[in-house]
Parts: sequence; C-alpha cells; structure tokens
Amino acid sequence: MKTHTREKCTVCIPFEKGNCADIMKDVKKFRLHIDDTIAHFPELLPDGIASGGYVMKDTQKSKKLQLAIRRISVAGKNYSIRPSFVMPCMTGFTQDVEKALFLRKFDVSFYALSYVFGRSTMYWYRLENHLGRNSLVGATFHHNTPLPLHLIADEKHSRFAGEKCYVATTVASNCILGIAMAGNVVEVALTKAYGVFAGEAQRLEPSYKPETVNTDGWPATQKAWQIIFSNILIIRYFLHIFIKIRDRAKIKFRDMFLEVATKLWDCYRATNKKSFSQRVRRLAEWCDTSQDVPAVISEPIKKLRKNNRYYAAAYDHPGCHRTSNILDRLMQRMDRHLFSTQYFHGSLGTAELEHRVLVK
Repeated sequence: MKTHTREKCTVCIPFEKGNCADIMKDVKKFRLHIDDTIAHFPELLPDGIASGGYVMKDTQKSKKLQLAIRRISVAGKNYSIRPSFVMPCMTGFTQDVEKALFLRKFDVSFYALSYVFGRSTMYWYRLENHLGRNSLVGATFHHNTPLPLHLIADEKHSRFAGEKCYVATTVASNCILGIAMAGNVVEVALTKAYGVFAGEAQRLEPSYKPETVNTDGWPATQKAWQIIFSNILIIRYFLHIFIKIRDRAKIKFRDMFLEVATKLWDCYRATNKKSFSQRVRRLAEWCDTSQDVPAVISEPIKKLRKNNRYYAAAYDHPGCHRTSNILDRLMQRMDRHLFSTQYFHGSLGTAELEHRVLVK
C-alpha cells in the first residue's frame, strides 16, 4: 500500500493581506520580504536557500482567487510562494474556512459542513487533507528551538477498509511529532513509518540524534528505532507491567492485586538504579516464595526482573520517559476520531493525511 509521495513545490510564508499585492508586484520589496523570512523562519523555505540563494522566476495569477503569485527557483527547482492567508492549492482564504475546519476538530461530518457553510462535501474533505502534507516537526518547532532528546513511540491499531493497519506514532514535549501508516508491524514497515519523523526532524536539524525512546516490548518496533538512530537507547514502558497484571487480576485476585500493585509502584519510585534493581529482585523473590501468587501476577513480575536492564537504564538519562502516559492521553483523541469516522477508507495515503491533520 502506498502513502503520498508527491514532492511539495509550494512554499507558504507570512504575508499581510493588505500589502500582499503591492509586495508581489514590486521585485525589490518581494526579495526583501523573502530575505527577511529566510533570516527569521528558515524552516519554512526549501533546503539550501540560505546558503545557495534563489533566483526570481515569473509571476502567475490564480484563476480561483484572482491573486498574483510569484515563483522562485532554488537549486534548479521552481517553487510557488503562497501567502499565509490563502489555503493550499489556492482553494480559499483562511478567514473564510477557519470556522468550518475548527469544527472538524470535533469530528463534525463533511456533510454537515457542506450544509452549514456551503460548498460540496468533497471540497471540505480535500481542504482538510491538504493540511496533512505539512511537516509535523517543522510546524511545531522553530529552527532555534532544540528538538527533544527523549521520545515515546507506539503503534495505534486500527482498520483500513476492513483490514488491520497501524498508525506509527512518535510523541515528545506533550505533542505528537510523527504519524505514518504501516500495513503491518514487521521491521521493514515500521522502519519506513517511523522514518517519516526522523526525516522531518533532520530537515530542521541535520545532526539530530535522540538519546532515548520509550517503547513497548515489540521487537520490530525496537529494531526499527535502532536502524533509524543507531545509538538510541531503548527504554521499556513500565506502565505496561502494571496494566498486564491489573487487567487479569484486579477482580479475580483483588486482595493480592492491591498488595502487588503497591510493591510494584514502590519499585517505580526508587530514586536510583541500584535501589530500583534491588526492589525488583525482592519483588520477584517474594512471588517465588509465596504459595498463593497466581501466574497472572507472577509471570509479568518475572519478566520484569529478566528485562530489568531495559527499565533501569532510564536512571542514566534524566528527563527520559519511563511510562507511556503522555502518548496514551494523546491517542485517546485518535480513538474518538476513528470511532466517529468508522475508521479508514479510501487509500492509505489519505488515511495518513487525515491523521496528520488530526494532531494539528
């Protein structure tokens, strides 16, 4: 299944509607405006424009909006300069469509938007999808803002035309920074999906190398991140150990569950690696010596002790994520959206665009 691969040939930069026509008409004013944008917002413009410069091209007029648009050439490739008060593909002015698009944040259907605001349902559908082509990392971080060194990653299980699909999601700084669709959860597919985030981040900061990524125990996910960033440290979700025990023992073995949960979170609250490892070891020994500990509790504890190094490594990297709480909260909105829209249809590329718009 293919995702969208069309290269972007339009650049959106800040313009005021009142003086846009005057700047577009005057070559000197236009060049000054572009140079000022390069100085303050280089992430908005094509790679190499600051060092290699650009060449002025022709002026075209939008038939849809009757608006003059200039083009520039960077390294032999032509780019149209679109004012910020105009929607992608010259489909409308932002002030005319922003209220309808705001309602899409609450999953109002395209039919309802068409009934209230006019236009066709496909107009609003395409208008929303166009926004998903923008870089999530570039739209979140200024070029002078350091990119996060500690990430959280997981795959959201969903359905595409009745078949299983997965949304590879990367989170940091309380934001979703990467979303890409994967048809399966094998190493190759996940490497490609998580690589979308890596590409956007390294476009903003070419030397970007995160220190840690917090993931679940799925081997393909861990291998994918190690392929993308060879020196990244994998840290396991501690919360998943608790959830696995809770889902299987909270009702059937309530008293035992409460005791184990208290001991488990005591391990999590350890202030250093040595203390954490010691508490995990003692908890596992307690499970071994106690006669009435059911397997649904003892097995996850034994697994925790066996993979202790993946959890204890967090103490060597202050500020890293030890649980998936932030990602889980952000994925709750995905759940609501997917339920409201009856999951994905059409193509995998449009499904990816839809989810990328959702997080903005």
